[in-house]
Amino acid sequence: MTAVSRNILLSAAAAAALMIGAPALAGVHDHACADAACETELLFQEAQSGGGAGDASLASPRYGTWGFDRSGMDASVKPGDDFFKYANGAWDARTEIPADRARYGNFDKLSELSENRVRAILDEAAAGRLADPDAAKIGAAYTSFMDEATVEALDARPIAPALAEIRKVKSRDEFTGLMGKANTTGFASILPVFISIDAKAPTRYAVMTATGGLTLPDRDYYLAPAFAEKKAAYQAYVEKILTMIGWDAPAASAKAIVDFETRLAEASWTRAERRDRDKTYNPATLAELQALTPGYDWNRYLAGTELPKVDRFIVTTNTAFPKFAKVYGETPLPTLKAWQAFRVADDAAPLLSKRFADAAFEFHNKTLQGQPEQRPRWKRAVAFTNQAVGESVGRVYVARYFPPESKAKMDDLVANIRTAMKARIEKLDWMGPETKGRALDKLAKFTVKIGYPEEWRDYSALTLDPKDLYGNAHRANAFEWRRNVARLNGPVDKKEWGMTPQRVNAYYNFANNEIVFPAAILQAPFFDPDADPAINYGGIGGVIGHEISHGFDDQGRKSDGDGVLRDWWTAEDAAKFNAQAQKLGAQYSAFEPLPGAKVNGQLTMGENIGDMGGLSLGLDAYHASLDGKPAPVIEGFTGDQRVFLGWAQVWRQKQRDDALRQQVVSDPHSPSYYRVNGTIRNLDGWYTAFDVKPDDSLYVAPVDRVRIW
Repeated sequence: MTAVSRNILLSAAAAAALMIGAPALAGVHDHACADAACETELLFQEAQSGGGAGDASLASPRYGTWGFDRSGMDASVKPGDDFFKYANGAWDARTEIPADRARYGNFDKLSELSENRVRAILDEAAAGRLADPDAAKIGAAYTSFMDEATVEALDARPIAPALAEIRKVKSRDEFTGLMGKANTTGFASILPVFISIDAKAPTRYAVMTATGGLTLPDRDYYLAPAFAEKKAAYQAYVEKILTMIGWDAPAASAKAIVDFETRLAEASWTRAERRDRDKTYNPATLAELQALTPGYDWNRYLAGTELPKVDRFIVTTNTAFPKFAKVYGETPLPTLKAWQAFRVADDAAPLLSKRFADAAFEFHNKTLQGQPEQRPRWKRAVAFTNQAVGESVGRVYVARYFPPESKAKMDDLVANIRTAMKARIEKLDWMGPETKGRALDKLAKFTVKIGYPEEWRDYSALTLDPKDLYGNAHRANAFEWRRNVARLNGPVDKKEWGMTPQRVNAYYNFANNEIVFPAAILQAPFFDPDADPAINYGGIGGVIGHEISHGFDDQGRKSDGDGVLRDWWTAEDAAKFNAQAQKLGAQYSAFEPLPGAKVNGQLTMGENIGDMGGLSLGLDAYHASLDGKPAPVIEGFTGDQRVFLGWAQVWRQKQRDDALRQQVVSDPHSPSYYRVNGTIRNLDGWYTAFDVKPDDSLYVAPVDRVRIW
């Protein structure tokens, strides 16, 4: 795994950056863990373009008078023909994506709010006015990024030692040793190691290893004809970076690098394959790992990792390992060295002078995602500081922006959604009593984390220098890695969070059997204590239900109530579940957001099940909250209609075409349009609420609707 990446500035929600044990500032394009191995399911994969344009108020937003923005609707569209446009069409028509974004919607709007709030905190820290034990560290991280004059004067000097070390390599074994230092330096690895919770023994940590080495967003960018232009642009970019650092024969080296990564891409598992938690759990001794990769010296590699003596590894994409070893053994050393030099410079580019940062932006953001403009420096500085000392920033954020009453109301909502899930499990007609009992046991054992951690991270061992941006990134990365190495043989920290409170997202962790809701998402349009309850049940209620449903999706269902990866289903019930899941996958695989770019129903399976279950539970819980009384009608909308509108409002989003194409090949979440239209068409309650008829475009016959939870 690379230690420093442009992605630390882009607020990417890569699973590798969220799993326990992942370096805090790690990049996403090494695929450092097979997705299933990361043990975390996000509500939303945040766009890699980061913050939007303009200052915003620090006050929480409001939507209309009862929690829904009616001005964003397009009432000329029949709900049964296109519910997304019915609920959001006017908003879509009038909204322009900010120039420094590849995507914009309600998640992004809240992210802007969080970003502005954090900026105010960081400005105080940099000025010496912040009262917090880590104020100096917060200020140093932020100041080092904002000190553009120093960064400009240093130009490429920060990476000169790493490039010199690469040049000194005389053998393939030496190069293997160099890759072993990836978790504490700027080097990259094709077979990265990381530390995560052991899926079959979730009270302990395990050393895991996976395939990596790719720079482009997905293997399809190397192999699919649809991305041929992007691949050609990538080769030109590699040549440009090599030229900027003075590497020998940049044009020839660039071609060799792309050819090398293309061979790795051919050997890599698809993202859908990497979701399978059974197939990605392959324990191996060091000798077995060595036998799996002939010619790849693991002893030499591990010597650089700072790991203690380890003889048990979890190999994720195991069948790809021999292929990677073969490619590695057949690639000339000069090509490997050029690849490593490029990766060092490419990952460091956002932390270097303007010529490097601009070059990286032009390719990674503008070419790959269609984002016209680079973000202002302060926004990139906010993202950097959040990654380096995020929990210290979060401690201040929570004190200012998360009132205790919000936490109390969330406790009640979660309890109501759990009750709804219990009732659903008990009433399932396709599940037998044995599996039901185990499912109910798992539900009862869910841990809920709301707002912020009980214990804040101790950054006392981390040194940050206001004049050393590049060094700060590496020290923060190494700090995180060493923190996890130190606890490798100890018990799993069940109190740890995989997100900071200022993050606008939520997640379910398989191994801990926990659902987590950071403070920043607990605001409108997701949660507004003054809004109509139906809107909250469609918004945050759907989100809570989504995360609970992850515990019972196609991968979450593989762990029991204690987080142990094991098969607790009867064969008959598992077959019935899989039949419905495949039916859902086929529905989503038919969606084509852009010509030639279809949703991958297998890759997005877990999120689609989460959405369908989440909205169903939100509706059920709303019904229960009425205590048998009729729901009020507000401005002509029934209670059920408002629940569905609340869900649709959450997913208001626009996206640039290139970013959308990237999403459908690399993101386990369906595009937002289908998180509305793809979800509601399977829910009987939606048909009743909006009187949807067989001749409506979204209509699915009852027999063909997917019914899981």
